[in-house]
Amino acid sequence: MKEAKAMAYVNMYGVLATLENLCEIDEEAKAVCQGLKKPVSLCFDVTDGPCCTFHFSKEGCTMSEGSYGCTCKMNFASPEKFNALIDDSKPGIPVKGMAQVLSFLLGPFTKLTGRLTKLLMPSEEDLKDRAFFEESTILTFYTIAGALSALANHDSISRQSALYTDNGDISMGITDVCYATLKVRNHTFETIKEKPANPRAIMEFNTIDLAFGLFTGTASTMAELCAGNIYMRGMCNMLDNVNRILDRVAVYLG
Repeated sequence: MKEAKAMAYVNMYGVLATLENLCEIDEEAKAVCQGLKKPVSLCFDVTDGPCCTFHFSKEGCTMSEGSYGCTCKMNFASPEKFNALIDDSKPGIPVKGMAQVLSFLLGPFTKLTGRLTKLLMPSEEDLKDRAFFEESTILTFYTIAGALSALANHDSISRQSALYTDNGDISMGITDVCYATLKVRNHTFETIKEKPANPRAIMEFNTIDLAFGLFTGTASTMAELCAGNIYMRGMCNMLDNVNRILDRVAVYLG
């Protein structure tokens, strides 16, 4: 069962946070950003939920916590209202830069989120294109990495696993393709989209094709572990807890 508040954090730190990576690696998204006449910093402020600002410019997109520096802002009365933005494209209430927020949402933002949705929810025909397949898998990886910390901090079931996780950095990655750090401090998780220098535990998939199979449930984790295609090293209890939280990620993003 999904919890609305936890889902709001997954949507913010998992799904929308992947706009950073989309604007970095996808040519269509780059073109949308290049077409911006001036930078836009859009804040989504959710009552009893997350508050983050997305900074868009010709160089791409970056996300920051809080509303500092936003040029336009949209409030949502509850996590459920914010989740409706993601699920049904229902906007919140503009409270700053009303004209800008509406024009940006209906124009560039819709184009970017539409492209992200296409890549995160691809058709079988889309996946026949190798470049699309690889980009889709990379963006899915970053979405999962962000959602993992969101659930570790806010989902009641995942929180139990987080409470048993020691301090330290956990490295997740697809070998030579993309990496993320799960930074654990006082049982609170933070996702950083880069490889850690000194991880206490490592979970790494040796190919994009393997990662895709694991993400979609078409590959057996146990079989791939036995075959040596999933590399795990370090503190086993940290990895065990991460794997339990990943089961919840599958529920929220499935």
